[in-house]
Amino acid sequence: MKELAAGLVAAAVVAFAQPAFAAEAHELPGAAMSLWWALPFAGLLLSIATGPLLFHHVWEHHYGKIAAAWAALVVVPLAVAFGIPAAGEAVLHTLLTEYMSFIILLFALYTISGGILLAGNIHGTPLTNAGLLLVGAILASLIGTTGASMILIRPILRANDNRPFNAHVVIFFIFLVSNIGGSLTPLGDPPLFVGFLRGVDFFWTTIHILPDTLFVGGLVLLIFLALDTILHRREAGMPKIKDPTPDTKVRLRGLANLPLLAGVIGAILLSASWKPGVSIPVLGVSLELQNLMRDAIILALAFLSLKVSYKSHREANGFTWGPIAEVAKLFAGIFICIVPVIAILRAGVDGALAPLVSLVTSADGQPNDLAYFWLTGALSSFLDNAPTYLVFFELAGGDARHLMTDAASTLAAISAGAVFMGANTYIGNAPNFMVFAIARHRGFKMPGFFGYMAWSGLVLIPTFLIAGFLFFG
Repeated sequence: MKELAAGLVAAAVVAFAQPAFAAEAHELPGAAMSLWWALPFAGLLLSIATGPLLFHHVWEHHYGKIAAAWAALVVVPLAVAFGIPAAGEAVLHTLLTEYMSFIILLFALYTISGGILLAGNIHGTPLTNAGLLLVGAILASLIGTTGASMILIRPILRANDNRPFNAHVVIFFIFLVSNIGGSLTPLGDPPLFVGFLRGVDFFWTTIHILPDTLFVGGLVLLIFLALDTILHRREAGMPKIKDPTPDTKVRLRGLANLPLLAGVIGAILLSASWKPGVSIPVLGVSLELQNLMRDAIILALAFLSLKVSYKSHREANGFTWGPIAEVAKLFAGIFICIVPVIAILRAGVDGALAPLVSLVTSADGQPNDLAYFWLTGALSSFLDNAPTYLVFFELAGGDARHLMTDAASTLAAISAGAVFMGANTYIGNAPNFMVFAIARHRGFKMPGFFGYMAWSGLVLIPTFLIAGFLFFG
């Protein structure tokens, strides 16, 4: 993580320069802040969206430095403009109470799932493929979209590597396993865990997004089954392709990791139910004991997975630390850069983002749920869906208790838009591009960036149009 040294060291300097500021509260004056303060956030997200496509070599070797530079453009000006105490509390509060828990969970799910291997070869018939996609979508809410994608993508590639038409299987895999399936728990997708860290109950999405998920996921799965059946029948009249993967018995290996995944779920549930009322000050930020215990347990389970897993299983999964390291570096920058944006949003109609407030507010002053669904989704298609969720969560008031009750439909719209529409592009959610790269490396003729968007435009957008009017109209 040394590439983020500039931003994080600056934050540390802010923390230690005046330790006395811990005793008093300092808030950034969002109503007095212009949109210029949002430029680093926009610049970092634009870099993430375009870097891998436009300047791949530079991005691959220097994305951490680029994230650190954008973070420094927030930390230093905040300290200069509003003083070290206010800047320090705002940045460190975000890093210590949200970012650390966020990245610890992703690290644990990535590490533990990497030790689980679905070995063997099956034949990719339409029913078999649909079954794998259904299993993956269910797993996504239990072990995360990244974990489910990494466990199942290679088995589904092996199952279809002798079919002339197979790219569509990977495309629908991204739709269902890497995105839509992760909508039911905070474990499923990063934006929902951000909501959990902000106070949303663990099972809130399970209850309130279940009808939306069943409708959207079920319709997309039916479309896949129909399409795959047509293509499978067309392949019957074509020359046979020798299966490059020999038939072997399908076995699930690395079973010792399953109770570790259950332990992660248990640790999160524990932090949601056990409230001892004890806070521990760290660098001037009060951290609640239950959250510290949760993160410690989750980290311990991740390291235990490294001890109990066979190295051969991780190698067969193509497990490397590169993807999670990239996520850690980029999200550290994102969480820092979003600090002034959140302050402006909290100012509501008195802040510089008042026009955005008006877009999602009806004439009578009530939230426009359909607008929240589409605006959150549209931005999640091209920007990372976790910070996008956070922006609209704050735009809707930022009070989890109010959003879960009086404004439940609004929170449901934000949650569904962020998770579902991350599937619209390769860059909408972290697993999308990982799955694309793995499939292309295995010889699958995957469509390019805009070719993929043609698929999502034909399949997902009509589905979301129906779902939007059905649930939020």
